[in-house]
Amino acid sequence: MTGEYVAPILTVDSVIFQITDGQLMVLLINRAAEPFKGSWALPGGYNAAGETTTEALSRVVKAKSGIEVAKLKLVEQLYTFDTVARDPRGHAVSVTYMGLGLNLEPKDSKTTQSPQFFPVKQLPELAYDHHNIISYAHDRLASKITYTNAVYALLPELFTLPQLQATYEAIFGRQLDKRNFRKKYLSFDLIKPTKQFVKLGAHRPAQLYEFNQKELTSLSRSFD
Repeated sequence: MTGEYVAPILTVDSVIFQITDGQLMVLLINRAAEPFKGSWALPGGYNAAGETTTEALSRVVKAKSGIEVAKLKLVEQLYTFDTVARDPRGHAVSVTYMGLGLNLEPKDSKTTQSPQFFPVKQLPELAYDHHNIISYAHDRLASKITYTNAVYALLPELFTLPQLQATYEAIFGRQLDKRNFRKKYLSFDLIKPTKQFVKLGAHRPAQLYEFNQKELTSLSRSFD
């Protein structure tokens, strides 16, 4: 005789990245309830009946961080984390999404939970298995920018080549050779120069570039 079937808890979690002052940042909230009350965590919550995971994602992120998922420049399903012991309340399956944006500003409300961005390299103690989830997302992002143009989602519409390189370096966590980076990247024909320039300190004005496409595109060959 088999035991009574008990459905696992279904949740959605979000790993939202942006670049700030040359650092890769991730959005966290301070949990207002048990378990892990007072701990930092990824914005997440229950997936209600009759609601798709993407609908739940938009609702939860808005309620807990004040950020509109629709304003993210790129959102994709990252992974389904289903380790039995990941949640002390019982078996919880998390459908986790990764989002990329620019100049994202959490907004306080009656439902938000002290949302703020933290450097990925300097994370506080986190609830659940969220350290592992962020690490997984970071690895995915680092891999993704080597075979797609996903980096566009972390940059303004117009950018300089130093800005582009600095974004790659923030994700990879290492410096890249300037000459090799530019030669290789320009060979992909992903970006084009504009007629606009920007003054950077005492240096001569730098030319601004833009992506040929503002949607996810695969590279003809690997960047890295």
